[in-house]
Amino acid sequence: MSRNKIQVPEAKAAMEQFKMEAANEVGVTLKQGYNGDITAKQAGSVGGQMVKKMIEDYESRMK
Repeated sequence: MSRNKIQVPEAKAAMEQFKMEAANEVGVTLKQGYNGDITAKQAGSVGGQMVKKMIEDYESRMK
């Protein structure tokens, strides 16, 4: 059972696009759907980039 459920189902497409953009920024090639063939390091890079971008966005809104 996946613990990574999107809380707002309408946001699924936007989150997928965000993930693809983050992957592109760190040089990881993702395909639509399942990406179980990437390494843990690559997956961590993508996730880390997503968190970095979310923090930057939040901080910019606080100004």
